[in-house]
This record gives sequence, C-alpha cells and structure tokens, in this order.
Amino acid sequence: QVHLKEFGGGSVQSGGSLRLSCVRSGDISQYCIGWFRQPPGKAREGVAMIADNGNTMVANSVAGRFTISRDNAGNAKNTFYLQMNSLKLEDTAMYYCAARTRTFATSCPSADASYSYWGQGTQVTVSS
Repeated sequence: QVHLKEFGGGSVQSGGSLRLSCVRSGDISQYCIGWFRQPPGKAREGVAMIADNGNTMVANSVAGRFTISRDNAGNAKNTFYLQMNSLKLEDTAMYYCAARTRTFATSCPSADASYSYWGQGTQVTVSS
C-alpha cells in the first residue's frame, strides 16, 4: 500500500516562493508522482509530474515558475518537491500529491483520474 503526505503549504505574498514536499511510503518500482491543485470552486488540475526515469513535465500555466524534483539521497529517496516561485494570486489552491504506476509510456499522464494514490493535501494561499 502506498501512502503520501504533503508538507510545506502556507500563506505567502504575491511574488513569493514556497516549496512543497511529498513523502511517499510504500514502494512502486516504476512510478509517476504528480502534483495537482484545486482552486476554490474549481476543478482539480495537474500542475507537474515526475517519473521514476527522471522525465518531468509542468503545466503551461506554471511553466517557468514551478519546478518538480525528487530527492535521490539515501533515505530521502521517497521525497518529492514542488518548488513554486513568483507566486500569483491565482496559484491559491489546495495542493495534492498523487502517485500511480508508470506503465509503458516514458512520461506521466496529467489526468488526475489516472492516479491511484492521493495525499490529504496542503493549502497554499497567495495574497496581494
């Protein structure tokens, strides 16, 4: 069984930065880790994904501002990050970490329905 826990949400002023962390317990040898967000009153959307092979993708709405990465050091191998810079008011949302097995594709899907495991979420609020 895979469990995910997000850390690092909070309140920040517009233009500021935050780094979210996702700690995974339970093993998936070939995996996709995705960061998703759900703004108030809106549908959940994919933000960034990273595969076990190192392939990454970020949504157009956050390209150049958000970066997804993983920690490859020792016991922290199951930690994944979302670095968020130049935050905007519209980045305000509940952010979720999700995981799934990577199948034959070399990259990860961005559709939330394809992810099997989810964290509880962490709130990010950007103010002016």
